[in-house]
Amino acid sequence: MTRAQGGRFELRDHTADVAVAASGDALESVFAAVADGLAAASCDEIPAESGDRFSLSVTAENREALLFDYLDELIYLRDVRAELPVDHRVETIAGPERDGEGDESGDWHLEASARGVPLAAVDAREIKAVTYSEMRLERRGDETGDGDDEGWEAYVVFDV
Repeated sequence: MTRAQGGRFELRDHTADVAVAASGDALESVFAAVADGLAAASCDEIPAESGDRFSLSVTAENREALLFDYLDELIYLRDVRAELPVDHRVETIAGPERDGEGDESGDWHLEASARGVPLAAVDAREIKAVTYSEMRLERRGDETGDGDDEGWEAYVVFDV
């Protein structure tokens, strides 16, 4: 497993596609780990120093849609900027507000940044799209009571 912003990811073979399994102590770290997995699936070697950081914001109606839309935005930005987004940092993820009766209203929102490596500087494989097929985003339970199993897990399949 490869480490990313406090999270970890692993590339997995998937019938004609590629999947990323990720985990992290916080929702932000698991989102960043999946995004770093997307970058790793796109090329074998990422230059350490090239490219400038850029910011992005994403809003969606629920947590799973936020993960999907975040990854979809990274693929879109790769295409329009001709840069591979790498070294992902997810600064904040905010959920909907709760009213006095416990009802939630509003959307989920993410603030993140990445470093854009020019596609000309890498031998990149095209990842066409993120899919909802088999997508999972789950909180891990702490079955032992020692705190070691708490955090988040995600599994995302990308169309190549």
